[in-house]
Amino acid sequence: MTHQVERKKRCYDSVTDYFTSAKFFIYLGHALSTWGDRMWHFAVAVFLVELYGNSLLLTAVYGLVVAASVLLLGAIIGDWVDKNARLKVAQTSLIVQNSAVILCGILLMVIFLCKVQLVSLFNGWLLTLCYILVISIANVANLASTATAITIQRDWIVVVAGEDRSRLADMNATVRRIDQLTNILAPLAVGQIITFTSSMAGCGFIVGWNLCSMCLEYFLLWKVYQMTPALAIKTGQKEDEQELKQLNIQKELEAVQKPSENSELMSGVAEASSVEKNGCCYNITQPFRTLRDGWVAYYNQPIFFAGMSLAFLYMTVLGFDCITTGFAYTQGLNGSILSLLMGASAITGILGTMAFTWIRKRCGLVRTGFISGVAQISCLALCVVSVFMPGSPLDLTVSPFQDITSHFMGDSSLPEANPTTEHSLITQTHSFINGSTSSYEIEEMKPQVVSYLSVSFLFAGVIAARVGLWSFDLTVTQLIQENVIESERGVINGVQNSMNYLLDLLHFIMVILAPNPEAFGLLVIISVSFVVMGHMMYFRYAYKTLRSRLFLCFSSDPKNEIDNPSPPESDKV
Repeated sequence: MTHQVERKKRCYDSVTDYFTSAKFFIYLGHALSTWGDRMWHFAVAVFLVELYGNSLLLTAVYGLVVAASVLLLGAIIGDWVDKNARLKVAQTSLIVQNSAVILCGILLMVIFLCKVQLVSLFNGWLLTLCYILVISIANVANLASTATAITIQRDWIVVVAGEDRSRLADMNATVRRIDQLTNILAPLAVGQIITFTSSMAGCGFIVGWNLCSMCLEYFLLWKVYQMTPALAIKTGQKEDEQELKQLNIQKELEAVQKPSENSELMSGVAEASSVEKNGCCYNITQPFRTLRDGWVAYYNQPIFFAGMSLAFLYMTVLGFDCITTGFAYTQGLNGSILSLLMGASAITGILGTMAFTWIRKRCGLVRTGFISGVAQISCLALCVVSVFMPGSPLDLTVSPFQDITSHFMGDSSLPEANPTTEHSLITQTHSFINGSTSSYEIEEMKPQVVSYLSVSFLFAGVIAARVGLWSFDLTVTQLIQENVIESERGVINGVQNSMNYLLDLLHFIMVILAPNPEAFGLLVIISVSFVVMGHMMYFRYAYKTLRSRLFLCFSSDPKNEIDNPSPPESDKV
């Protein structure tokens, strides 16, 4: 009886210790932050479409501004994270992010209420100014969210995990699982609110959520900071202070030894350097030098090819974004089926995080990336096969640039429109808008699909590849965490985000150049080619890393290493 009581007490103590640990507080704070981010990113796109008359123009402008801002300012944000105290950076980015979302939500509510009046004032220029303010404030919120992600996910987690690599891997995997779950549940929740109430209610809910979440997240950050004393120590700041002290001592010694000539010389140099550093040109060019130094530091990192391999995976149309969804609609898939497919992709993504922790413990971190890459490429082979399966819209006789050339330049080779067909199409469109079209007629207006075999192979490959994709993402993330020195974590992760956004922009440009469904098969092949090139970069990094480790092992004690080989990787840094 006493043993059972002691066992229950130990179980209760272990559960209590977990729910009061710094690790759990980080998970809870990340869940709150990610939930708010996912709700806002989903809702702001819906709001912009609704405000601009069901047009995608404002949404496209917002996406372009966000991507360009992170691309240009990623290194500067990371440098700011490196040069300031951890708690100050986390609290500042948290307050700026949530305050920007709250301000933007209030502004959207005002626009929804007073849109008719805003249109009539100053010939609509006041409404245009409101749109610019919404996009600008939302962009500030996204930049602050980037700073928060770099601070918590790339720095705080490493410090809280300590020197235990297994604990770091488990924390990274748990954070990714939280991302996967909130990516589905948060848009679903706010989408139901907007659908069954109104956009005004959706804005109010997001404003209230961010206000409450900001206070709770602020408290959780403070608790984690208090429970982890190592967060108060930053290597880069200590080294700078020591170098400054040594420089001051050296100057004092030189001034004492040679007071006559050296004092004048040193004073002249000091005045010149102070004028140069305090000059207007120096201050103006400081962000550009920070940007340059960040990219140079990223290029000189030993994990450069690993980071580039992850960035290349963003150059793809094989993901559950608006592009894949739009293509799926052209192939006859409805929203219900797409929601089920998105749920299946989230499940395989969670399986990928589990596979990462299991493979890393048995094969080591570097080999985990190799295995994940092979798994992803093997699954994406189904996507390449789908291009040539029955039902594929691939048509090499149709120019991929036909839509663009016909829109901007006019295409005399296009067949002339039939007046009867054109009148019928206009009649069907008006009846569809007015709600007088029957369900049978709507089905007749949808594109006729010969076979679903091609699209089935396509989504089977995309969903299955998520296991290798998320396992590989966690591998590269932990490689950056382990191999980048503490004083450069922020700037390196900032440049990594910039590289990811750059390749993401290129994939949107690729779709703009070839928007018709007949060219989607070519986009699939190009996407798989970029994924393969990315993994080839990682294979090169893995080969050089494992070869150098093997060389070090044999050069230290060849006989001992052959007789008693060491485990793949230690759990201690």
